[in-house]
Amino acid sequence: MYKKLISFIQDLYNTKGSIPLHQPHFDDKDKEQIISTIDSTFVSSAGPLVGEFEEEICNFTGSKFAVAVVNGTSALHVALELSGVELGDEVLTQSLTFVASTNAINQCRAHPVFIDVSKETLGMCPISLQTFLYENCELRDGLCFNKKTNRAIKACLPMHTFGFPCETRKLETICNEFNIKLVEDSAESLGSFYDESHTGTIGECGVLSFNGNKIITAGAGGMIITNDEQFALKAKHITTTAKVNHRWNFDHDMPAYNYRMPNLNASLGLSQLKKIKFYLEQKRKIAERYKNWAQNNGSTLFWEQKNTKCNFWLNTLIAENKEERDLILKKTNDALIMTRPVWIPMHKLPFNTLHQKVNLDNTMWLADRIVNLPSSVPDND
Repeated sequence: MYKKLISFIQDLYNTKGSIPLHQPHFDDKDKEQIISTIDSTFVSSAGPLVGEFEEEICNFTGSKFAVAVVNGTSALHVALELSGVELGDEVLTQSLTFVASTNAINQCRAHPVFIDVSKETLGMCPISLQTFLYENCELRDGLCFNKKTNRAIKACLPMHTFGFPCETRKLETICNEFNIKLVEDSAESLGSFYDESHTGTIGECGVLSFNGNKIITAGAGGMIITNDEQFALKAKHITTTAKVNHRWNFDHDMPAYNYRMPNLNASLGLSQLKKIKFYLEQKRKIAERYKNWAQNNGSTLFWEQKNTKCNFWLNTLIAENKEERDLILKKTNDALIMTRPVWIPMHKLPFNTLHQKVNLDNTMWLADRIVNLPSSVPDND
């Protein structure tokens, strides 16, 4: 099985050399765009391409407003803060996620509470969320409180893991019942849809990432998307050092952050976004080839749900058990094929072990079995 998988991936990428997990795809137009921006001298956050990138992301996702920032973690931080998360509050999130989720919660000086994920979506499980809220929480003067900790629960932060949309509508209904803001971590899911709505557009807001390993890259960068104009205006203000607009004075009306995306990054992001349709088409072709291989070799490739459309950012093999997972990882990496397990579940990290958690059986089952496969757009396509 391992030899067949190695041979298949080498054929897919037409090389017996090193194969990365996910590398960016650049062309001459990207380089020309960057050079043009450098020549303009507008390379920092004062440049005009930041606003243009925001507008084009709105056009693509169907979101009414977008605010570009330096990375996905800073976008999460601001999204949570503007959703009302303060010192001592709690945020419901999943343990099967990248560390940026809990880092952003910690930046708000709040506490994560770990909810289980669904084996069908890899994202937060609505049943696990509902069970936790019904058994542990109550509304007091319109705010949700955790009866065990006596802390207010202000936000819920699910993730569209590897680009696979979670059950956002169900999560939204549950959160609305308890007056909890739904913040969608859509960092990996640009180009993914749930019930024909782009991920990140259903909750209070969504967060995108344009890191070098994402489906399009700005070199670095993130984006907050929302349909709430006031939310967007506050996000833009707080990420631009809360500077009061004036032709020459440097006046600031509140403590804030220097989080705005530089023009140079927006320049690359704009160029990459023009090719998003091509990237999505190629990613789906790669995923279908992996799926056919898995079906013909008795393996399981994780696939999108019927009411969703995935961008297939990272193709995900589900091994039979932890032992098989570890063998796949060893054999492929020995062959210079970069495969990776999922992140260590957040509740297992030393700085998170004291935080409240529910039964996380699905999280641990998946953590023992997930293998991410090389998913770059091949140069020969």
